[in-house]
Amino acid sequence: MAAYLGEFLGTALLVLLGDGICANVNLNKSGFKGGGLVIITLGWGLAVMLPAMIFSGICAASYNPALTIALCIDGTLPWSICAGYIIAEMLGGFVGAVLVWITFKPQFDATEDGALTRGCFCTAPSARNIPYNILQEAIATFWLVFAIKGLGNLGAIDGGVGKFLVGAIIVSCGMSFGGLTGYAMNPARDTAPRIAYAVLPIKGKVDADWGYAIVPIVGPIIGAIVAVLLFSVIPWA
Repeated sequence: MAAYLGEFLGTALLVLLGDGICANVNLNKSGFKGGGLVIITLGWGLAVMLPAMIFSGICAASYNPALTIALCIDGTLPWSICAGYIIAEMLGGFVGAVLVWITFKPQFDATEDGALTRGCFCTAPSARNIPYNILQEAIATFWLVFAIKGLGNLGAIDGGVGKFLVGAIIVSCGMSFGGLTGYAMNPARDTAPRIAYAVLPIKGKVDADWGYAIVPIVGPIIGAIVAVLLFSVIPWA
């Protein structure tokens, strides 16, 4: 239960900090409005790094159903914890998104652009093409998971330095792929907040764009699985 609690709290904190960045730089009456790419990418890296540092002693610090599934496939994690981890991660993502809305409610109330408020919770493509968007998410997530596995192979993933490097991977993915699909790379970071957006009484909100929601689910799962399978056949030693 401690591991599930760690995944829940870690994912909630990740989404609170990460979606908080989006709210901070996009919503009206925010002092950081217009903060731009650098704040977003660095902030998301920290949003992943800090929960990993805090809770990795009691859980795998996956905070990502796609990564959890991939790590179960390659034997890093046992299948017995897979469903519990995913449930904890999705619940954490939902709670984190609700906390973002509570924290920034005056700013949400001052922002009439529904697509902008939705973007504080979930991703959207710059060029909408669902099959290609899935491929873009798969490629971004492939790099995320392959790099994490590579750091672990070197023994660099253990301890605080390893968690700092994971944050650097997120920054790298944001800098390289963020302009395509918003680099969700994680259903708990996108689908769970998308559900929160759909049910919260947000002023002037639009639909949650469920037609696109398959992208940040299927793409990350494909990319994560391909990453661990490729990693497992490379003769590292």
